[in-house]
Amino acid sequence: MAKNKISLKKGDNVLVITGEDKGKNGKIIDIFPKKNEVIVEGICFLKKHMKPTQKNPQGGIVKQEGPINLSNIKLVCNKCNKPTNIKRDVTKEGKNVRVCKKCGEIIDKV
Repeated sequence: MAKNKISLKKGDNVLVITGEDKGKNGKIIDIFPKKNEVIVEGICFLKKHMKPTQKNPQGGIVKQEGPINLSNIKLVCNKCNKPTNIKRDVTKEGKNVRVCKKCGEIIDKV
């Protein structure tokens, strides 16, 4: 089985382009390449029922972020502040970098 190539990284600022959270910004917390999903900070909250434990003796319902499909988010460029696609390019030093398709700015600061 081939590994899915994801052009996003932890800490990237993204914009949700579809769904109930459409138009919201957030940072990527976690990435699941096999499922093509990411968890974005402050977006797509789920309610989880927790049993009482020693840490949480009350138990109850806890809100936490849930996964979002990669097709529903776009990276926000640091320079032009617009949602953009990413292309791969090779620098003069021979390093692969991510580049904004709209303004041509290198996203990875080496």
